[in-house]
Amino acid sequence: MDPGQFFASSRVLIVAGKGGVGKSTASATLALAAARTGLSVLLVEVAGRSAAAPMFGADTQGYEATVIYDEADGGSIYTRSITPDLALVEWLGNHGFKTIAKRMAKSGLLEIVATATPGIKDLLVLGRIKALEQESPADVIIVDAPAAGHAVQFLRAPIGVRDTARTGVLNRQAAEVLEMLHDPARCRAMLVTLPEETPVNELIETAFAIEDEVELALGPAIVNGILPALDGLDAVPPAELAQAERDDLRMAAALRRDRAALQTEQLERLGTALPLAQIRLPQRFRAQLGLVELQALADAAVESIDSLEAWA
Repeated sequence: MDPGQFFASSRVLIVAGKGGVGKSTASATLALAAARTGLSVLLVEVAGRSAAAPMFGADTQGYEATVIYDEADGGSIYTRSITPDLALVEWLGNHGFKTIAKRMAKSGLLEIVATATPGIKDLLVLGRIKALEQESPADVIIVDAPAAGHAVQFLRAPIGVRDTARTGVLNRQAAEVLEMLHDPARCRAMLVTLPEETPVNELIETAFAIEDEVELALGPAIVNGILPALDGLDAVPPAELAQAERDDLRMAAALRRDRAALQTEQLERLGTALPLAQIRLPQRFRAQLGLVELQALADAAVESIDSLEAWA
């Protein structure tokens, strides 16, 4: 599938996964791959932190959209962090209640309202994403969503608010967000995992919950941390090495063989349990990733996308 067509297939891509599987890295990788096709990308972070900007060598970003990367062929990446308080301030400000909105945010009244109406904070964030999708500030919006457990709750929020607030502005906002979530041309979810048993289990559970309960279409699964194949793992260590060194080499080779077998097993299990294409990203042996590592991951993402069939 042509990468440009892939990223043009849905206006919003919501990236979610279990904590620790590289969800933010996958989001940044997709953003860079999309920018390479000449698209403008808005990378939205909603968990109250800005993890993407440092990977691009930029300062941590806030609520306002700021460019963090320009591609030579015309693509660009903007990022912004959306929080419920600031989303509420902006929404009320756009409706003539800016002063009141600021006082609500500072006084903690939003917490009281959130207690009375579960899901309203997540709805505020999703409502802002929906507004951005309609305003078209970028060709594609990539959302670095909360970790998998909260991600399902996050995406269920409009259903809960719609059922609680039967009429009025909250009901209308929830209905409009659900319209976006139910339209594959407007929004899809992409789930991230590692080729390990527990993350794969959680991805499978999350996928069924998102499809069945939220009716949100799924894009390809992103499998992070793929180890490359290595030759010579069955070779006999050189006789001139000390016995301890030969034992260490045998142990290291055995560990790598076991890891490769586990990786193959989990990839096959994921493919059997979920009829989704897979975008596979290689393991990067760095504590912190920068633009060089993101470029390599984007190369791998584009290669995987090239091999995909077109979405129905």
